[in-house]
Amino acid sequence: MKQSTEKKSIEKRNIAKCKILDFMLNQGSTTKADIAKQLNLSMPTVLSNIGELTEKGLVMEVGEMESTGGRKARRISLKEDYYYAVGVDITAHHIGMVLVNFGGKIIQQQRVRFDFQTDIAYCRQLAAQIQEFYKDIAAEEKILGIGISLPGIINEKERVLVKSHALQLENYSLKMIEQLFSLPVYFENDANAAMLAENPRQLGDVVYLSLNNTLGGAVCIDGRLFSGQNCKAGEFGHMILLPGGKQCYCGKEGCADAYCAASVLSDNGKRSLDTFMQMLGTDADADRQWEEYLENLAMLISNVRMIFDTDIILGGDVGGYLEKYMMELAEKVMKYNQFDKDVSYLKNCSYQKEASAVGVAKHFFQLYVNQI
Repeated sequence: MKQSTEKKSIEKRNIAKCKILDFMLNQGSTTKADIAKQLNLSMPTVLSNIGELTEKGLVMEVGEMESTGGRKARRISLKEDYYYAVGVDITAHHIGMVLVNFGGKIIQQQRVRFDFQTDIAYCRQLAAQIQEFYKDIAAEEKILGIGISLPGIINEKERVLVKSHALQLENYSLKMIEQLFSLPVYFENDANAAMLAENPRQLGDVVYLSLNNTLGGAVCIDGRLFSGQNCKAGEFGHMILLPGGKQCYCGKEGCADAYCAASVLSDNGKRSLDTFMQMLGTDADADRQWEEYLENLAMLISNVRMIFDTDIILGGDVGGYLEKYMMELAEKVMKYNQFDKDVSYLKNCSYQKEASAVGVAKHFFQLYVNQI
């Protein structure tokens, strides 16, 4: 009976510890009082767990809060260099790499031209490129794993890329890549990975629009990614936006991808997105193209809002530029949506660059917390 009681006490304590760490992930700094309030935990429980985590080196004091008349509260945060994770985003012609610390900050990032191939030589070169990227930055024993995002439907359990229009392949085994690393490897769809970068467990219900060279999306319900019956949830790029319209790379006509992907603005890679955005205000053709782009994006946003009735995060390459154009976009969205009185549900992404790589890296921090 005594052993059973002690076991339950330990389990309860571990649950509280997990909740506290989960709350502190990507929070920056906080206070013990705020943790108790936000998680509905008693102060003795918080103090005890924070004491253990501090002794272990996971949590540290980082200063004091501003005084409100009484004793100043001590600010605490996760020790950012306690662990790291590597994130890699694979596209048809590039790989983006990031090293993220336990506080969710990007320590280093790099994007290189790297044309995708299906042979083992590509896998070896990819592994060498990734290992070269992180070898001098952090000790390998401090790296929890390597997350890899790809455009397409992924069966993570079987390590198979089921289908990818962007990479033009089906049923591609990812085990060849995994076996070349000594660290744990995690694979995820690029849009789902970008959603993970936004800390979905704290957001609850939310939709992510990934406005990259191919348009994708992710759906989060109650803080968890919703994949659908066949891992195809969030394929907003292949919703018909304008019937009988432009040809999409998937073979259909009028898909949202043909109107709202970043490739629309980069002229399918003939110029960089940065170059296009710098042309705005000085080039009449670019201004007209941007106006048309925002109009089409507004239609897509309105359709997504009608379906899910949740916040919508605008991410991907284009999403990183949208903050200064939100009023213009909001006016267009309101024309198509007569149910909402404002567009406060539209949110800018947290990471303007390499969001997918950051998201797959953060997966390992969440996994670590869940296993405590």
